[in-house]
Amino acid sequence: MKTLYFECNMGAAGDMLTAALLELLPDKNEFINKMNTLGIHGVEVTAEPSIKCGITGTHVAVSVNGIHEDDHHHGHHHDHSHEHSHSGIHEIEHILSHLPLSEKVHHDVLSIYRLIADAESRVHGNPVDEIHFHEVGNKDAIADIVGVCLLIEQLSPMQILASPIHVGSGQVHCAHGILPVPAPATALILRDVPTYGGAVRGELCTPTGAAILKHFVSNFGEMPVMKVSKIGYGMGKKDFEAANCVRAIIGESGMDNAANTEKIIELCCNLDDMTPEEIGFAQERLFDDGALDVYTTAIGMKKCRPGVLLSCMCGENERENMIKLIFKHTTTLGIREYICNRYTLNRTEHIAQTQYGQIRVKTAEGWGVERKKAEYEDLARIAREKKLAISEVSQALHEE
Repeated sequence: MKTLYFECNMGAAGDMLTAALLELLPDKNEFINKMNTLGIHGVEVTAEPSIKCGITGTHVAVSVNGIHEDDHHHGHHHDHSHEHSHSGIHEIEHILSHLPLSEKVHHDVLSIYRLIADAESRVHGNPVDEIHFHEVGNKDAIADIVGVCLLIEQLSPMQILASPIHVGSGQVHCAHGILPVPAPATALILRDVPTYGGAVRGELCTPTGAAILKHFVSNFGEMPVMKVSKIGYGMGKKDFEAANCVRAIIGESGMDNAANTEKIIELCCNLDDMTPEEIGFAQERLFDDGALDVYTTAIGMKKCRPGVLLSCMCGENERENMIKLIFKHTTTLGIREYICNRYTLNRTEHIAQTQYGQIRVKTAEGWGVERKKAEYEDLARIAREKKLAISEVSQALHEE
């Protein structure tokens, strides 16, 4: 299985991840030209060789209207000290809507920004729609995030893994003042992700780097057994005693079925005094807060009354939050808990080109099986637009 592994011994930032992935391509210049013709107004992306502790890698830099990002940052591409104009989530969406990106890349970029927006919203106590990305919303950061998403689409790994993340130590200067490392937004984004500090003073993992990894990486831990095909080094600007880089490794890993086994929590309660609308609303809230699955089963209760069994599946880290939500949004007086083993297939997604346009195709693989299924929403959208049957659109996909 094609596997991409990020080694984050010196943290991660958007420009370092871009550079590490860029080194995995056969033609760096072709991709740089693609970035510079995307249409991000005033942005120019460059890549040049960089040596850290005797290792040669690539440093990617972005200039906006002739002003180089390195004029504003020290060390990594710090997202805390930009002096360009601020942007909100709607401005980001507007910029992205004018770029020639696939639906998958567009979705990935927005998902990364929403991770950052949610963290900034919690830190500053403002609604997400009122958050201005003075830390990460400027065009150089947009170029970094779009670049990483495009590179991952082009490399098309079946799974993306990473090491625990070194976040650094000490303090960092940002638009709001002097903050501890990791910065509050970064710390929130990296919840449930293995991280550690160390002797290196400074911010090693930026909000952009944290959000990119949180979005793409399915598991953080030791590098799996791999047959490595290529290695890329994405260099930061500052020099430390250790090589200031992100290392990206791509190759083939065996289907490790043990890695596809996890412990999950099943929370259940019986309900006989709620309307269908109220139960549906409770299910929506549980899904919105990260439940793996929520479903209902018809049951018979005391005094021969018909009732509903509400079941919520979640990770161990989400147990407490799910219990609070069930008590808040249902009338139950008690919740049962079961510890379960969950066996899963590795799931990936790629874009298929058809005569009717792009269709997302989901692949599930592992335990000796492989399955592929087209995204229903894409099939339905094309069928409506072209006035076709869904079966006709699906057939076009199989003919490609």
